[in-house]
Amino acid sequence: MKNTNFKKVAALGSLLALLCGANVAQADPATMTFFVTSMGKGYGADLGGLEGADAHCAALAMAAGSPHTYWRAYLSTTLPGGDEGVNARDRIGKGPWYNAKGVRIAKDVKDLHSPENNINKETALTEKGYVVPGRGDPVNMHDILTGSDPKGMFSTAGGDTTCYNWTSSGEGSAIVGHHDRIGLKDTRHMKSWNSSHGSRGCSQAALQSSGGAGLFYCFVAN
Repeated sequence: MKNTNFKKVAALGSLLALLCGANVAQADPATMTFFVTSMGKGYGADLGGLEGADAHCAALAMAAGSPHTYWRAYLSTTLPGGDEGVNARDRIGKGPWYNAKGVRIAKDVKDLHSPENNINKETALTEKGYVVPGRGDPVNMHDILTGSDPKGMFSTAGGDTTCYNWTSSGEGSAIVGHHDRIGLKDTRHMKSWNSSHGSRGCSQAALQSSGGAGLFYCFVAN
């Protein structure tokens, strides 16, 4: 009985190794210009501001073998009062952008913010070429931090929408998108990749409670 179980475990291990090996082999870090971070910074939505978020993108990309160095996080910020800020769409260059397996996400900024963009669960991969768990998986991580409206601009809705410009791991809230474009309701708003709803808070626990993990999008700003 023990031998049988051992063989089953060994076979499963071999299968997983084979699948992981195939996944890595298909990834092409040289052409990758877009990814979802495989992990957050560990402090909820406190990313160390835009500078810290950009550095996290660059570090993950470098570890994955990317030759690109000018990475930017797709994040918006606001000034006090909410009437001025930095737009995520203005930080990421002109495109086109490709994921870790060479699949085009969008040809330019306009395409990225149109219904024709190619962001979904199968294409919004990590820098390692892996799928990010979404709704329906054992662990849902589809809430991606953006702080943006559907057009990729800072929100003027009022209140905190960026966890105090990505420096808070406690109070506040941040707009998130759904990388799998699946929501609780069948509405365009709930299926937005960059602007689905506000988070329940800025801590790691608060982000996880609504289906997040402190992940965000990274683009080469070419």
